[in-house]
Amino acid sequence: MSALGAGRATTRLLSLVQHCHGPRSSTSASPRVTLPTRLGGRTMATVAHQTTGAAVPPIAEEKPKHNFSVSEVPKNPLGEGRYIKTAAALIIGDEILNGKTLDRNSNYFARYCFEQGVELKRIEVIADDEDEIVEASRRMVSNYDFVITSGGIGPTHDDITYASLAKAFNQPLVHHDETLRRMEVITRNRPSIAQQSEEQKAARERMALFPAEAEVLYTESEIWVPVIRLEGKLCVFPGIPGLFQRMLNGLTPFLPLPPPEERPYRQQIFTSLPESSIAPYLTDLQARTKGDGIRVGSYPMLSQGVYVSLIGQDRDTVLKLAEEAAKALDGKLVSDEEAREIAKQKEKGAA
Repeated sequence: MSALGAGRATTRLLSLVQHCHGPRSSTSASPRVTLPTRLGGRTMATVAHQTTGAAVPPIAEEKPKHNFSVSEVPKNPLGEGRYIKTAAALIIGDEILNGKTLDRNSNYFARYCFEQGVELKRIEVIADDEDEIVEASRRMVSNYDFVITSGGIGPTHDDITYASLAKAFNQPLVHHDETLRRMEVITRNRPSIAQQSEEQKAARERMALFPAEAEVLYTESEIWVPVIRLEGKLCVFPGIPGLFQRMLNGLTPFLPLPPPEERPYRQQIFTSLPESSIAPYLTDLQARTKGDGIRVGSYPMLSQGVYVSLIGQDRDTVLKLAEEAAKALDGKLVSDEEAREIAKQKEKGAA
C-alpha cells in the first residue's frame, strides 16, 4: 500500500473508532472521551499504524485529572448503634430488559454486599417507567436497610430515575448548585458543549436535578457525579459499570456497615462428582448444621462437576465442615477467587 493510501486508511479507521465512541446511554456503556481514545491499552494512532503499516507515531493520551473534594461522612442515617443488615438492588432500564445491555452492576453489588457482611435479599430489573420506579423504590425502602438503584440518570428523555424517586418520596426537584459547578469544570474545555443551545444545556443540567431533601454525597475525587441518598437508605447510582463500581466502593465510608465479627465466612469445595451423587450427603450436612446457622449450597457446572458452598458466622466451624465435606465428596477446597477464575475459563472454553 502506498503512503498516501495508508494515510487515508488510517484516517478512516480513526473516524470509525471516534464514531463508535460517541454519546451513549448512561446505563449501557462507558462515558465519551476525547481523542485519542485507548483501545486495550493502545492509542488509536497505534492501532491504525499496526493495522495499515503507515508510519504514524503513537499519540500520547491526554486525560484530564480532577481533584474534587469528597463529602464529609454524615451521622449514621439508621440511628446511632444500628448498622445495615439487609440490602436490595433496583436495576432500571429498558435496555436491560430487551437484552441490548448486559447487567453487570447487580453481580458486582452482590459480591460487595457479601464481602461487607450484608445480606442481599432482592434484585429487581424494571423498565424506564415512572409508576414502576415509584412502587418498587417505596417497597424496597420500607423492607430493607440499604437499597441501590442503577441507571436512568442521564440527560435524555428516558432518564427518569431522579424525577420518579422525587415523586415516590413526595419531594420537588431542584438543581444542585455544587453539582452544576463540578459539571461545568469537567466540560469547560469541550468546544462541542460550549456551543450547545439552551435546550441542549437544559438537557445536560437535568443530571444535576435532584429530589430536594436528598443527601448529596461525593464519594470520588475524580468523579463529578454524586451518589444521591434518600430516606437514609436509597442510594442512586449511574448505570455505567466502571462508574458504578468506583462510586460504590467510594461510598463504603458513608455506610453503617456491620462490624467485622458480624460478617459471614464462605468456603467453597469443588468436586468432579455429579450433583445427584453428592445430594444425599449435602442433605444430611444441612440437617446437621442448620441449627448453627450454616448454609449449604451446590452449584453445578455442566459436565464438569459441582461447587459446594458453606457459609456461616464462625470461620473455624465453616473450615472444619468444609474439610469434612471435601473428604466425603472426593473434592478440594477452593477460594472464591479461584472459583470465579475457573468459571471464567470454562465459559471461554464453551464459547
